[in-house]
Amino acid sequence: MTVRIERAFESSASPEQVWEFVADPENRARAISVVHEYTADDPDGREVTWHVELPIPLVGQTVTVETEDLTRRPPEYVEFVGKSKVMTVTGEHEIVERNGGTRLENRFVVDGKLPGVEKFFERNLDDELENLRRALERWLAREF
Repeated sequence: MTVRIERAFESSASPEQVWEFVADPENRARAISVVHEYTADDPDGREVTWHVELPIPLVGQTVTVETEDLTRRPPEYVEFVGKSKVMTVTGEHEIVERNGGTRLENRFVVDGKLPGVEKFFERNLDDELENLRRALERWLAREF
């Protein structure tokens, strides 16, 4: 089973400011509650390894997820993929200028390789996107 989710939220920040946040894979990793640690693997900032702890029965250890930005079109679009033994996740963030602010459109697909992975993300992806929204707002508050 594959889980797909699309959610969007608005910000009063400029597209360039939102891009600066969302184009940084470390910012995205910090916002995800099950990513307990991450390491930046690439001086270009396109690859980050997530160390994920999923609270599901068949995953009793930290899972390493190798992530890589596949596409970047500043300041409007970034797509990434994360691969591990238990799942593959793809994510897209599209930045759309709207009425003096920005709409951040988010799309995620999680393809689990073990039972329970999809159910976990099906139940929790909304919360994870809310974490991303809050992280963006906190980051923007420091930038202004």
